Amino acid sequence: MKSITIKGSERESVGKKATKALRNAGLVPCVVYGGEKPLHFSAPELDFRDLVYTPAAHTAKIVLDGGDKIKAVMQDIQFHPVTDKILHIDFYQLFDDKEVTMNIPVRLLGNSPGVRNGGRLLFRKRKLAIKALPDNLPDFFDIDISKLKIGDNISVETLLSDDFTILHPESTVVVQVKTQRAAIVVDEDEEEGVEGEEGTEAAAEGDAPAADAAEGGNE
Repeated sequence: MKSITIKGSERESVGKKATKALRNAGLVPCVVYGGEKPLHFSAPELDFRDLVYTPAAHTAKIVLDGGDKIKAVMQDIQFHPVTDKILHIDFYQLFDDKEVTMNIPVRLLGNSPGVRNGGRLLFRKRKLAIKALPDNLPDFFDIDISKLKIGDNISVETLLSDDFTILHPESTVVVQVKTQRAAIVVDEDEEEGVEGEEGTEAAAEGDAPAADAAEGGNE
């Protein structure tokens, strides 16, 4: 998994006044849990851009002024309710021999023949929670939907691996194609040359775009 470097300074004072002063200076107060004791530090808000504003899952390498380097994963983030500025971030320290729980985004690859025939693509799980050693954390779950016909689905069972544990029942549906009133059901040999309307996107039901569906937002 890709790691984003965050260069910061350890905080000597963690009171409200000191925290406010950091934010006024464009810095984000943070804390790292999981070690012998919580580590408080701050870093420029711009340094968190590639870690926070991305659909991908990344770990963080926190480099402090004193030379300390800490591998961590973001656990919680707080935004200002009006300006959306980052107010605070909690991290959890990673250790090579200790498993960590993390949400991994799902990417859909290819074009579903079921959608081309008028079916509706439902993206049920845009992220999957897993437990793994840091070196075994995947960047994405890539799912090929190029053979997904009307009535088909792909479940967690097909994504199992010895490298990590998926924290969802094996029967959990990740993506499926449901029929619509105008759907056309054809045999595979007849699919070429049959053109149907692409499934309409219905955000309330978790629909995803038909062509090259990309990983969406949070569930």
